[in-house]
Amino acid sequence: MEKVELLHIYKNLLYPRLIEEKMLNFLRQGKIGKWFSGIGQEAISVGCTLALEEDEKIFSMHRNLGVFTSRGISLKRLYAQWKGMTEGFTKGRDRSFHFGAPDHHIVGMISHLGPQLSLSAGVALAHKLRNEHKVSLAFTGEGGTSQGEFHEALNVASVWKLPVIFVIENNAYGLSTPTSEQYACEKLVHRAKGYGMKSKEINGNNVLEVYQTIQKIAKKIRKNPEPYLIECHTFRMRGHEEASGQKYVPKELIEQWAQRDPIATYEQYLLSSGVLTEKYKEELYAALKEKIQAELAEVETYTLPESTPALELADVYSPVELYQEKTESATTEMRFIDAISDGLSYAMDTYDDLVLMGQDIADYGGVFKITEGFVEKYGKGRVRNTPLCESAIIGIGMGLSIAGMKAMVEMQFADFVTCGFNQIVNNLAKVHYRWGQQADVVIRMPTGGSVGAGPYHSQSIEAWFYHVPGLKIVYPSTPADAKGLLISALEDPNPVMYFEHKALYRTVTGDVPESDYRVPIGKARIARSGSDATIITYGLGVHWAENLIEEKGWDIEVIDLRSLSPIDWETIEISVEKTGRVLVLHEATLTGGIGGDISAYISENLFHHLDAPVYRVASLDTPVPFQKDLENIFLASARLEGKVVEMLGY
Repeated sequence: MEKVELLHIYKNLLYPRLIEEKMLNFLRQGKIGKWFSGIGQEAISVGCTLALEEDEKIFSMHRNLGVFTSRGISLKRLYAQWKGMTEGFTKGRDRSFHFGAPDHHIVGMISHLGPQLSLSAGVALAHKLRNEHKVSLAFTGEGGTSQGEFHEALNVASVWKLPVIFVIENNAYGLSTPTSEQYACEKLVHRAKGYGMKSKEINGNNVLEVYQTIQKIAKKIRKNPEPYLIECHTFRMRGHEEASGQKYVPKELIEQWAQRDPIATYEQYLLSSGVLTEKYKEELYAALKEKIQAELAEVETYTLPESTPALELADVYSPVELYQEKTESATTEMRFIDAISDGLSYAMDTYDDLVLMGQDIADYGGVFKITEGFVEKYGKGRVRNTPLCESAIIGIGMGLSIAGMKAMVEMQFADFVTCGFNQIVNNLAKVHYRWGQQADVVIRMPTGGSVGAGPYHSQSIEAWFYHVPGLKIVYPSTPADAKGLLISALEDPNPVMYFEHKALYRTVTGDVPESDYRVPIGKARIARSGSDATIITYGLGVHWAENLIEEKGWDIEVIDLRSLSPIDWETIEISVEKTGRVLVLHEATLTGGIGGDISAYISENLFHHLDAPVYRVASLDTPVPFQKDLENIFLASARLEGKVVEMLGY
């Protein structure tokens, strides 16, 4: 290697060490509140970063300060982030390295450690689909390899032959847990063989070995995409974070690894080879320390966040135009299921960067046949069968969004989304509020009972996600709304949970506009006008209510919410003011259901308009039974008539 390149690596290796030493002083002085030290591990961060092209995305963790400094991020902005200042990357909303820096092609972690592996695979998928000859790289620790997401991400990346490098920083301890209590295999790289993946074990304290290994692999897989697993042996010279200390680490182990310090050993190599002189070394130390002082001095002019509830709420979602309905065109009668398929097809024709992913959705067309024929029309690159890896696939969807594409992930049944819960509620939902990254992902959720499918294929779980800020939730009840809401969801740059009731697929038909149209997310529909009372509901509940009212000849208004987050409170208010009596109906179980929130809102804000208590009708607080008679007892429809009579007679 040329002298200039060797010294460039040296400068990048030394800089984060000097910053850390300063931060440890600041921690003792109370100027910062928490610090995760990467001292002793700098060679991995710096070597990997310098080996990649500057526009190739890196997915970092706690101890990867060298990634940020090697990509040219100023210390003053990093320090502002650590202090929670406005000029940081998250406006004080997240700490440490839990952020993304899009201009520098870095995506930060969440505390759950494993999910960034799937995100990096999603970016790699985008590179492969666009034939960009780029790679992505993600870090994890040896502790993170015990998580399910590690295995899912490696499995999918290997099956799909994605150009991604997974780097394990094996520093011997997951907080206080030694590797002997973390895994039983001799080496973590051995796991790669089980996924049909190539791997390499390297000395993570040798910056040249890291740099040259990653550089060589990246060059290879840019041309011939496939994933690699790299295990870097290193050591964490301080505690997991400073408050935890190191009492659990044998003193002799610390002393042993101190002899292998990546900066000291590299300095010695450069000095002995004549590349580095003591004079240059002293000058570089002095220059970098002066640079650190100068940048920290500038931070004194920075400010702590000043915000309001309105400003905080405004950043939960990425801005989006509220689309207006266009239904004046000719219509075609369609089944509910065909309207969903038609909406998907429209979006695939409109957005050539939209990728559909799900179990059995390609040649088989999905278990409900919604994507039947899509492979022939759009190809297997955009209509992708997935392994049974719900969490990884949702993470890959987010990775596609980070790379500027769109993703739709189909849960074969809504119940299975539990396996991907973390990616939804902690990654997709929070990422725009944290650092302004949109999560352009729609998750389709075949949901609900009435089909004799039992406890694991019938649950109504929309309330699980209703509680999570940052998610949008839609739940159509008619074919026209099924298509229009799906198109809106796929155009929306925010994560949208799209619930579709299985019992409606082939039992409900309706006129669907042939033209380009959308149903705005956040706008309810008056399904039936009336003056004696209001039933607020959604999904299959709309049909239960309409059928009962028709049978009894009641003059009751039915609000089809269509959108559960955000809810159209204005339409609810107008109806309640008109009728004075309200019943909230949903198929989900009563306790913790969305009906409780709607009831509370009406009681707090519209109490003076009420002529009776707000009634709720929901399914029993039991799992969904399989046998038909038992399921009929369970469902809210069994108690609807009695409650309406009670409400009208109050």
